[in-house]
Amino acid sequence: MEQLRSGAGDGAGKVVWRWIVLLGMAAFFLGITGSRRTHGEGPPELEGTIRMAGSTSMEKLAGALAEVFMEEHPGVTVTIEFIGSSAGAEAVMKGSADIANLSRSISPEEAAAGMVENKVAVCGIAVCVDPSNPVQNLTKGQLADIYGGRITRWKDVGGEDLPIVVVGREAGSGTREAFEESLDLEDGCVHANEMDSAGAVMARVSRTPGAIGYLSLDTANDTVRLLSLDGAKATGENVREGKYGLASPYIMATKGDMSAQSALVREWFRFVYSPEGQKIVERMLDFGMNGKGG
Repeated sequence: MEQLRSGAGDGAGKVVWRWIVLLGMAAFFLGITGSRRTHGEGPPELEGTIRMAGSTSMEKLAGALAEVFMEEHPGVTVTIEFIGSSAGAEAVMKGSADIANLSRSISPEEAAAGMVENKVAVCGIAVCVDPSNPVQNLTKGQLADIYGGRITRWKDVGGEDLPIVVVGREAGSGTREAFEESLDLEDGCVHANEMDSAGAVMARVSRTPGAIGYLSLDTANDTVRLLSLDGAKATGENVREGKYGLASPYIMATKGDMSAQSALVREWFRFVYSPEGQKIVERMLDFGMNGKGG
């Protein structure tokens, strides 16, 4: 330390020593803090796996939320199985999943088994036709008659003299259940084809002259053309304002209420209902729950 003192008086030497002492104390306390965090004495980082299962229609939304959540919590893994709403609910009831993604309300049987709805959004159910179909609009009554087998040719709703090829979702699909409920057609639809995903519905409709199908609005692409319903276009804004008459809830159901969930699952829902989470919902679906469950 003589070199530090050379060329300076006692006051300068005291200043140097004072800085050495302060830097040493800072390093000491930083070392303690780092050690405590290493040994779990500081604020704990989230770790573990959230298991989600259910609706294929919620693939884009659930995936977008999971991606951001895992970026913010590197120790967390979110796994998602797209196996249909009913199968997702069954997985949660059996304990093989933490959250069931449902594109419908929970059933009385599921509620009796302890399932609880955590609504994250409402999504329109779009009605699609092949791009060459000239029909632009159907009434809700006409749509019910088509899917109920009472209208079978497009000429009866202002189109060409072609048979209507009715495409729908498979049994157990939440979108199908919400669609049938909206049209008062529970278990009464007459399908020529039953598909196991929204993508399969679009693929079949897009390449089948005279075909009609339905799917969650957020999954639709330009391979098909969407019909208006009672004069209202299938848009997120029209769904939000109640102008478009076909919609389904997007629910992340749990077994038991939030107090019965793990800290990790509770943090997931805090994120979903936060302004950040709702921005993701709004981006994917045009609007969300404004930070509220229900």
